[in-house]
Amino acid sequence: MDHSKKIEQILRVNHAGELGARQIYKGMRKILGNDPDLVLMANQEEEHLKTFTKLMVEHKVKPTIFQPLWHVLSYGMGITTALMGKKAAHACTIAVEEVIVDHYQNQIDSMAHSSEHKPLMDIIEKFKNEENHHKEIAEQRGGKDAAGYDILEKVVKSITKTAIKISTKI
Repeated sequence: MDHSKKIEQILRVNHAGELGARQIYKGMRKILGNDPDLVLMANQEEEHLKTFTKLMVEHKVKPTIFQPLWHVLSYGMGITTALMGKKAAHACTIAVEEVIVDHYQNQIDSMAHSSEHKPLMDIIEKFKNEENHHKEIAEQRGGKDAAGYDILEKVVKSITKTAIKISTKI
């Protein structure tokens, strides 16, 4: 795959993911209010989204055609898990962030051979660390103690991985 196609895919999928993250936290906050942890995570996701939006404009990359769908479904995921309780909302965060941390690390690894990718790799590395911190906060707040955690984790991870696969392609 040529350089520009790879960068296009990375920017498109990361933009889609950060849009989804913003919507998840927006949905959670609609139900759970301005919990300080949710505010911190939401603010960082907003910054990630702004960064990838700017990079997409600079590189003339179009968003995934599924952006409107991800917008609605991600909000629904946030609302649904928050309605299940604060621990379930944190369980959702744990599941999403585990997938995203791996996803970002795979992107970093795939670009490691080229110094021309260093600025983008640095951004992704910073965001990966912030996403991992979100996961740690959610774990500390009892996310793994949510009722039905194993099932919720599998469902959320499956949805997240599917959205990544689709958004990478189109």
